[in-house]
Amino acid sequence: MKMQDQLKTLARDGVLRVAINTGNRALVQEDAGTLKGVSPALAQRLADEIGARMEPVIYSGAGKVFDDAGQDKWDVGFLAIDAMRAQKIAFTQPYIVIEATYAVRAGASFKDVDDVDQRGVRVLTSTGSAYDMHLTKNLRHATLERAGTPPESFAEFRAGRCDAVAGVRASLEGAFAKDEDIQILPGALTSVHQAMVLPDRDDPRIAALDDFVARAIESAFIAAAQSA
Repeated sequence: MKMQDQLKTLARDGVLRVAINTGNRALVQEDAGTLKGVSPALAQRLADEIGARMEPVIYSGAGKVFDDAGQDKWDVGFLAIDAMRAQKIAFTQPYIVIEATYAVRAGASFKDVDDVDQRGVRVLTSTGSAYDMHLTKNLRHATLERAGTPPESFAEFRAGRCDAVAGVRASLEGAFAKDEDIQILPGALTSVHQAMVLPDRDDPRIAALDDFVARAIESAFIAAAQSA
């Protein structure tokens, strides 16, 4: 079966259900009920290419997208590449690399992301996010705590919980840019490689989806969607 024909089988009855994580502002923005950003643009491009109607399945955090894999809730999605997730779902090559960092209280002694991992420091992260997985593996001295979706973790941090909150830089800037009591640290906590995904790790159609991503990158579609 040709790759194009394989992609067409992702849709069911002419509808392609796409998991969209609105908790990641680097990839998705909501404007008056309209989804914008590179992930929705890629989803629409795929739907157009296979002659299907794109139906967004909205999630507020990556962990919830992953939890629903295999539950027949979505046909294709967008998640950060991670070895643990790869035990359950199939990844394409990354279509974009984004940066995660910390937001801290204004006046805190932290000057860079590397300063945060100290004894007595409490770090808050969104449950199941790529940076949650990174911190779980790499944090050595600080205490890691978790709170729901990225917006929920940001709200709890603003309310006084923990000394730092991890997040995608664009999401942290969207949440705290106007807050004089909170600053976003320079440097990268981790670089997150975002890919398109299928909910079954053994799905052979991942090769066709990977080819779709490669073509979107080579045609400069990704770059254009980022700057739109």
